Amino acid sequence: MSGETEIQNLKSRDPFAEADEDSGQTTQTQEYIHIRIQQRNGRKTLTTVQGIPAKFDHKKILKVIKKEFACNGTIISDTESKGMGEVIQLQGDHRLKIKEFLVDDENGLGLDEKTIKIHGF
Repeated sequence: MSGETEIQNLKSRDPFAEADEDSGQTTQTQEYIHIRIQQRNGRKTLTTVQGIPAKFDHKKILKVIKKEFACNGTIISDTESKGMGEVIQLQGDHRLKIKEFLVDDENGLGLDEKTIKIHGF
């Protein structure tokens, strides 16, 4: 009897629900800011930042990031990103610098570090 209850407790929470983008649970993933890296050709990479709250101006953020990190970048709009919202795309690997910028209160946005997830190699 006690063995059955332990198994039922394991089924109550799905550990992959957060990572599964096709499950339709967008309310859970929209509160996070995702920083990803994509391989281009050779050693070239792209860093994408998704989920920055709409209260911030994405164009101003991109302008500051480009100047601060000495890289080029663009904003991918809602129609191109297939429902992921506005995505900031930067040339090069800037995952850790972006996280520091988002968390920094003085020079950055002052967001909570727990809401930021870094993906990549």
